[in-house]
Amino acid sequence: MPRILMKGNEAIAEAALRAGATNYFCYPITPQTEVAEYLAHRMPEVGGVFLQAESEIAVGNILFGAASTGKRVFTSSSSPGISLMQEAISYMAGAHLPCVIVNIMRGGPGLGGILPAQSDYFQATKGGGHGDYRLLVLAPSTIQEAVDLTMQAFYLADKYRNPVMVIGDGMIGQMMEPVEFPEKYEEPPLPPKDWACTGARGREPHIIKSLFLDPLALEKNNLLLYQKYEKMKAEEVRFELYKTKTENKILIVSYGTMARICQTAIDELETESISVGLFRPITLFPYPEKELYAEAARKNIKTVLVIEMSIGQMVEDVERVVRGIKPIKFFGRTGGVVPSPEEAKEQIKELLKKEAGTRKRKTRKG
Repeated sequence: MPRILMKGNEAIAEAALRAGATNYFCYPITPQTEVAEYLAHRMPEVGGVFLQAESEIAVGNILFGAASTGKRVFTSSSSPGISLMQEAISYMAGAHLPCVIVNIMRGGPGLGGILPAQSDYFQATKGGGHGDYRLLVLAPSTIQEAVDLTMQAFYLADKYRNPVMVIGDGMIGQMMEPVEFPEKYEEPPLPPKDWACTGARGREPHIIKSLFLDPLALEKNNLLLYQKYEKMKAEEVRFELYKTKTENKILIVSYGTMARICQTAIDELETESISVGLFRPITLFPYPEKELYAEAARKNIKTVLVIEMSIGQMVEDVERVVRGIKPIKFFGRTGGVVPSPEEAKEQIKELLKKEAGTRKRKTRKG
């Protein structure tokens, strides 16, 4: 198929349609409103349902009801809107309901601003709502990858009967890039949705709920959820290595849009004969723990540098994974300020200078 120049939000919307999404519920919020704008005219063209609800709280509860019918359902929003859906997301996870949630992040906390940020990492990867549940979280760094991961998200949601979040930011949503859609979209076979509420004609009614008054029954449900998340960890880890070489002394860990900026910095440093590698998590949950540990443990790596558009939320996971085998440094901007390749290069050069100084001091002592 030919490549099409599309804005990120519109490409995500089209990808959802091509993955078989038939129900979209939303409430407008910058910087993702173009998803809703695009689907307002496209969803009726494919015989689907488009509904703008009165609030994000309403959207979350409509998603619960629609997902209960077995249809492919999804929503898109931005940081404060996702916050308002947290109770319903917890309910859907507890009820084993598949749905896709797209979060085009903006600055916060509070109402914040409309510019790009990555400060919803905790919200996405640590649950966000109440109870023992997790989302499978996918983090694209290009619009093409946003298309591909959005389409995969619906399959993964059905495979695990669990909400899946695609987490981008205002840059992913607003910039334009050429994208390509598969001529014919095919996915691996899924089990029948014999749990869905489709009208109890000739069978016992299905009851979909997250309420278990018997503590043993609730514990049993939580253990089923836990087994599901362990299976995700075994089967769904995704990551990318960029220019990781034996001469690297610094390993950058970054995701999403920020990883693209780091790639630019790495390419520019290469022209100055400075070699730096990048580890990019694509799944933020399940996090690529073994893979990151293996890269950080390499003898040539002296420092792990985490770069984010936040105060350092992913740093906690990197520290947990690396477990003290290498020093971990952090650089980030927040509130909608996007770090530039020049800023990233400055941080890298400063670390290399310090590392060289430490090596000289050790040599003198020796």
